[in-house]
Amino acid sequence: QVQLVESGGGLVQAGGSLRLSCAASGRTFSAYTMGWFRQAAGKEREFVAAITRNGGFTDYADSVKGRFIISRDFGKSTVTLQMNSLKPEDTAAYYCVARYGSGYSRNDDEYHYWGQGTQVTVSS
Repeated sequence: QVQLVESGGGLVQAGGSLRLSCAASGRTFSAYTMGWFRQAAGKEREFVAAITRNGGFTDYADSVKGRFIISRDFGKSTVTLQMNSLKPEDTAAYYCVARYGSGYSRNDDEYHYWGQGTQVTVSS
């Protein structure tokens, strides 16, 4: 299995940027499709972004498309979520996820490994 540890959350003003990182350890990093989900207080968890195991394809929720960028570094076994033009509605706990095999998914039940989460708060 794979262990995931997120970092980089914090408090930022609207319009600002944050960079989330997720360090993966355990099994072969390149065998996993990686992604990010988020959950705001009192709301259901939602898909944010995903990147295929070879890094060749990315997918984004409509709400973040054009503002967020997901990438992965095979040498460091990390996946990064660069978040720009942040809005108060982006406030949530962000979770790094991993799914063994090829293909991406927007369904949280298809991701078998989850990090502990990192809080992002965007003030207006």
